[in-house]
Amino acid sequence: MTDEDPKQIVRRGYDVLSLRYDEATGADSKYRTWIAELIARLESGSRVLDVGCGSGVPVARELVAAGHRVTGVDISEVQIRRARELVPDGEFINADATSLDFPAESFDAVVSLYALIHMPQDEQQQLLRNIATWLRPGGWFLCTTGQRAWTGVDDDWLDGGAPMWWSHTDADTNRTWIAQAGLTIEHQAVIPEGPSAHALFWSRRPPA
Repeated sequence: MTDEDPKQIVRRGYDVLSLRYDEATGADSKYRTWIAELIARLESGSRVLDVGCGSGVPVARELVAAGHRVTGVDISEVQIRRARELVPDGEFINADATSLDFPAESFDAVVSLYALIHMPQDEQQQLLRNIATWLRPGGWFLCTTGQRAWTGVDDDWLDGGAPMWWSHTDADTNRTWIAQAGLTIEHQAVIPEGPSAHALFWSRRPPA
């Protein structure tokens, strides 16, 4: 591990590997069950924030197709450029999600899939607190986190010629952080991925 800013590693990695990532993870079909479940929980025309939206496929694309208003944010300029092309009816922001400042109760739901794990852990905690504020009472937060604690770099991620950086704690700590942010956890699951795994959380801001 070098002294380089890990956020720059993540930014450049997704700039280089945007298309390769979608191909490697089956973008057209990944998360289908989770997205369908989220859509079933939302009222018509809901406002949804997608933190770490990537190319906009499939989350923003499916939500927009279902009639919802989606704002996506991603640190990668290439990812955002592709999202604007692939999901022209979405709104996309090229920014570090931890620097965002939305008004309170701006969104009916927030989604963050495989994005928190690319952020420094102290900033993950602050972002969770921000998300709880941005949600309207009763709003949903769907996220994936690390299942086991690990911080490190893959120097040739996806065999694509670019490094990638991760930092995540264990599922129990993530559960504590989500609860400390003021959200009620409704469901938790383990998502296997090769020899590793991630944690999936459905949580909600308590109704008023």
